[in-house]
Amino acid sequence: MYIHQTENWPNFTWDQTRIGLKLAKVNKAAGFLEGRLSAIGFDVQQQATVEALTHDIVDSSEIEGVVLNSDQVRSSVARRMGVHITNETEPSHYVEGVVEMMLDAVGNYAKPLTDDRLFGWHNCLFPTGRSGMEVINVGKYRVDDMDVISGTLKREKVHYHAPAAELVPGEMEKFLGWFNADSTPKDYIKSAVAHFWFVSIHPFDDGNGRISRAIADMALSQADNSSLRYFSISRQINKEKRKYNDILERCQKGSVDITAWIDWYLDCMIRAIESAEEMLSSILNKAIFWQSHSQDVISDRQKQVLNTYLDGYAGKLKVKNWAKLASVSVDTAERDVKALVSSGILVPQPGRFRDVAYGIQVSKDILFVPGPVGEDD
Repeated sequence: MYIHQTENWPNFTWDQTRIGLKLAKVNKAAGFLEGRLSAIGFDVQQQATVEALTHDIVDSSEIEGVVLNSDQVRSSVARRMGVHITNETEPSHYVEGVVEMMLDAVGNYAKPLTDDRLFGWHNCLFPTGRSGMEVINVGKYRVDDMDVISGTLKREKVHYHAPAAELVPGEMEKFLGWFNADSTPKDYIKSAVAHFWFVSIHPFDDGNGRISRAIADMALSQADNSSLRYFSISRQINKEKRKYNDILERCQKGSVDITAWIDWYLDCMIRAIESAEEMLSSILNKAIFWQSHSQDVISDRQKQVLNTYLDGYAGKLKVKNWAKLASVSVDTAERDVKALVSSGILVPQPGRFRDVAYGIQVSKDILFVPGPVGEDD
């Protein structure tokens, strides 16, 4: 029996003690990350949000087998948020639509979620009225029954059978009423329940997974009372896609007790927050670097090249690479590098007497060595 066929649907229950303890861990981890970023400044928070939303959009699509150009997504998010980034790329019309959906979800998190708003998001995902080659109902709820299946032709496996099409409007009325109600706690549990409930209704012909994750992100923004996002739950879900699909399928069968789903979702959030440290390392390093060296004398050309490395340039920091990035002679590049070594900003790395690679002293305790480990270029 599927969950929507049970007598108590959709009155979900969960182990309050178990989930309460897990929620406390998530709150602590999220608070620590937010505190670290808030101490550095608003511009850094904006840059971190651009990066987190980029991963959210790219990975949420990838979960469904849709591959987006991350540079296009990043450029579209940054432009809409008024954040300057290096290497801007012109986004496609489709990417612009997907970005618009996500920014509406997290940027306008305080506005009610309505049928019409969801229809707009659906139009953003399917602007041509097709999913691949198949014509679908866009900007309206499905009119046919829906099975979630996998496998090849004649070897399909049915993972879930959604509520009948004629029930969808009523199911969505209940869902939206709960989501918008002042009495519904605005916490991370709401994000987990909203994600599960929406995808269990499966109200659209296609795009239900992506829209459910946008709704989940909207609930996260409500919980934080902020449109700034510092971690990507969709990125972590994409890393754990098999477990994600397994726990969804398991909890969509049987009783309305969804403790296992909420527990997994909150665990996934903790891992997403931990991964954010790596994802945001270049942004944090850059901010800390310029705070630490605010009193040092650094020329505009040196600032430009240092920022290129701090933004994640893949090459080693060597004189020949410096010359190429700054469009100067090797002799001029060598003088730039020596001056920064003298002031303690660049640190020669051991192992070579010629063609030396350098690390950037981000702060007293942080040394950043650009370039792939073990490669010479």
